[in-house]
Amino acid sequence: MLNTVSRYYFSANGKHIRPLLVMLIAQATSIATKRRGRTSILVDSDPHVKSGLTILPTHRRLAEITEMIHTSSLLHDDVIDHAETRRGLPAIQKRFGNKMAIFAGDFLLARASMALARLRDPEVIEIMASVLCDLVDGEFKQLKNLEDEDAPMAQPDESAFEYYLEKTYLKTGSLIAKSCRSSAILSNSTDDIVEAAYIYGRNLGIAFQLIDDLLDFTVSSTEFGKPVGADLELGLATAPVLYAWQEFPELGPLVARKFSGEGDVARAWDLVHASSGVERTRALARRYVERANEALSILPSSSATQALERVTLSVLTRTK
Repeated sequence: MLNTVSRYYFSANGKHIRPLLVMLIAQATSIATKRRGRTSILVDSDPHVKSGLTILPTHRRLAEITEMIHTSSLLHDDVIDHAETRRGLPAIQKRFGNKMAIFAGDFLLARASMALARLRDPEVIEIMASVLCDLVDGEFKQLKNLEDEDAPMAQPDESAFEYYLEKTYLKTGSLIAKSCRSSAILSNSTDDIVEAAYIYGRNLGIAFQLIDDLLDFTVSSTEFGKPVGADLELGLATAPVLYAWQEFPELGPLVARKFSGEGDVARAWDLVHASSGVERTRALARRYVERANEALSILPSSSATQALERVTLSVLTRTK
């Protein structure tokens, strides 16, 4: 039963962008400069693969680990957020109940931890373990924001955007960034290439979430695979709302009471669409996409780096 529940979202129409990035970084870094003096037991190899763009067995395992961690976070998030749907399916707790959904998420994390240990790379194990801390920290930041009764009534300042972007990194960007870093490490890449992989993933991850927050205001529930306007219903002020708030100060009281008043959600929705919030959010995401692709310039040109650039640009045009 636990296996059935934990596989529920794997069979759905997910994007699987995280394992794809792990594989592409693996290929892109396979022909890049290698680090010297690393213990041989930590450097994976596949004698049956010709030289060139290669994906090692450890990269494949890392891709699986990354998707397991991501899926476990979806299982937990949907319970916390009382979600109705996910990927066009009833949310897992609607099908199996809260307890089974939580157990399934925990089960996936346990399986991911076991697989991570089998990589036998202390550096990668530490990096990927820190992702779990980041996910929880990001959730606490969101919870603290929702429970803060002293939210400012004036227009948002830089600290509001910084808080939002930090939470965005912790909840979304960290897993992507650190998976990319770990993939480069498993390729035995030099420190500068490992750092470039991390910078690429960090900027792509933030751009991905910015577009996700934007889509909450621009597509239908059928296209998105989950209810639109859900962030407002949860009391969350995402980038489109923060930008709209700068143009319409009357959004302040709505943000302060987490859109809990009668008609608040509809009013906030209208103000976001009356503002340039959506366009400014897309422009911000574009800047992060540009930074991500700039980070790839250190890597040798290859079909893998070109694919990474295409994946990054596709984030801006996605509709689900």
